[in-house]
Amino acid sequence: MLLPQGVSIAHPDKLYIGGTWVAPQSSRQLEIVSPNTEQVVAHTAEAGPQDMDVAVASAREAFDHGPWPQMPPGERIAAFRKMVEHMRPRAGELAAAWTAQVGGLASFAGPMHQGSIATLDGIAGFAEAFEFVEHRPTIGAEVGLIAYEPVGVVAAIAPWNGPFGIMANKVAYALLAGCTVIMKPSPETPLEAYIIAEAAEAAGIPPGVVNLVPAEREASDHLVCNHGVDKVSFTGSTLAGKRIASVCGERIARCTLELGGKSAAIIRDDFPTEAAAGLLANTITIMSGQVCAMLSRAIVPRRRHDEIADAIAGEMQKIRIGHSDDPETQLGPLAMKRQLERVESYIEEGKQTADLVTGGNRTSHMNRGYFIEPTLFANVDNTSRIAQEEIFGPVLCLIPCEDEEDAIRIANESNYGLNGSVLTQDAEAAYRIARRIRSGAVGQNGLRMDFGLPFGGFKQSGIGREGGPEGLLGCLESKTILIDAMPGHL
Repeated sequence: MLLPQGVSIAHPDKLYIGGTWVAPQSSRQLEIVSPNTEQVVAHTAEAGPQDMDVAVASAREAFDHGPWPQMPPGERIAAFRKMVEHMRPRAGELAAAWTAQVGGLASFAGPMHQGSIATLDGIAGFAEAFEFVEHRPTIGAEVGLIAYEPVGVVAAIAPWNGPFGIMANKVAYALLAGCTVIMKPSPETPLEAYIIAEAAEAAGIPPGVVNLVPAEREASDHLVCNHGVDKVSFTGSTLAGKRIASVCGERIARCTLELGGKSAAIIRDDFPTEAAAGLLANTITIMSGQVCAMLSRAIVPRRRHDEIADAIAGEMQKIRIGHSDDPETQLGPLAMKRQLERVESYIEEGKQTADLVTGGNRTSHMNRGYFIEPTLFANVDNTSRIAQEEIFGPVLCLIPCEDEEDAIRIANESNYGLNGSVLTQDAEAAYRIARRIRSGAVGQNGLRMDFGLPFGGFKQSGIGREGGPEGLLGCLESKTILIDAMPGHL
């Protein structure tokens, strides 16, 4: 089957279920289109509803009767570290797959995927330090123990913008907790999950513990609805997250949801205009703006609004747009045609309610591919659609405020609460404002992220946390045990 240059996958025409590569029950294939050229660059197998049921049955059998959940944590950690060692030399393949599938910059792809693999080492370290059985004081018996046990079968559903790092983290936490897992990558980016499955096979992970079923959305919904799934770990849109939460709620299944964002950057008076312009213009173009935690609203003092708008526009106009594999490119394409059309629809909406300062058009020098100029709207009303809805593209909204109190009000006037930033030279002020912003993360002076720390959202940006030791807790159930004496092996 067709694969991108630099990517080698043994069985792209198969699914990985029960420790073996099996043909899907239909002859359908997923077709991956390059956003740089609009040409098909890869095909893989496509799972259907029946394949989902087989994968769940396999994971269920491995959890209920297999050795993995009963292994001492140290043995699971050692097996997982073997998986990571099989992934480590394939960072170049992962980078090539990402660039081919979603148009991620080749100049960024290598460090990004090396960093994602290093994060897996860190997650294994969290598991080594985690106390899976705690001794607690109790009045109910001589000995009180809290045992942390695996939640069960986990459906891991990852998005297309960061397909390896997000999926690998979900798999890591599930496996290290003792769960079995079914990987359901985005239909636009299935290749990375194949490499994870091959690493599990090479490391000797027991059959059924790791399964792979690339699929379109109808079959994915069938997976979520399967009662054999104990937990859904999902990263993606808030709309899809609402559907998953409602399905899980019907049977009280567990779910972790990392959803959309409309994150605000508050610019204080002590932060220079040129520095703010350079930071914001070169942040909104990261991954073509297709980042859930993106700083897409900039809240600025009204008296500085126009000068900051002019400065950001000047920086945006310097940004080099081009193909992802060009080392000089700073802004590559959007990931797919429907995403380009979505961004364009929001730009048209924005023209009716705000001032278009720069950008807003497809690039004139690129006659093929899903390219759009970095775009700045000024004098944006925070209640407008472009300020309230996630655009997921290189579109920045500049919103004037009266003072710090008003800036905090505007930042919180959103259904989302994933990320935020305070642009200031005063760390005390950054901390004070951060504590008042209703979001899961806040950084001083930019889009700051650390996947070794818990990450997730308030409000409609999600439920639960991934990252850090807290990521393990999402794959565990706590059990209280009250007994008359301490067991000898503890």
